[in-house]
Amino acid sequence: MTRITLEHANAIIDAAMSEGAELKLKPLTVAVLDAGGHVIALQRQDGASTMRPRIAIAKASGALALGISSRKIADMATDRPTFVASLGPISPSGVVPAAGGVIVVDADGAPIGAVGITGDTSDNDEACAIVGILASGHLVQS
Repeated sequence: MTRITLEHANAIIDAAMSEGAELKLKPLTVAVLDAGGHVIALQRQDGASTMRPRIAIAKASGALALGISSRKIADMATDRPTFVASLGPISPSGVVPAAGGVIVVDADGAPIGAVGITGDTSDNDEACAIVGILASGHLVQS
């Protein structure tokens, strides 16, 4: 699979939200982006707050822009806070330095998109993103 289709994006969202329901998480918002950072699909569960779509997109977009997960961007912010803080204003879709933005790769390890999830703790957001990606038959960047 060299790209994420709408069918794949919906499968990612369904599996991620199912995982959230099983774990009894707060309402999630899930964004799936293609390799160019364009939204393929986005869903917001009932009760999710109004800014969640932008946060989910920014987690995924930031991961794609820097080539690392949003968790690693958060780690980077500890050592380079000024640099990471400067990214949001220059990124068209933002950058959120918190776990929940995960890069999707093909069998060769090339990025084909990203998933951003927000709504619960960042660790839970990321766990649901990984479950969704793997359930769709795609791979997660290591």
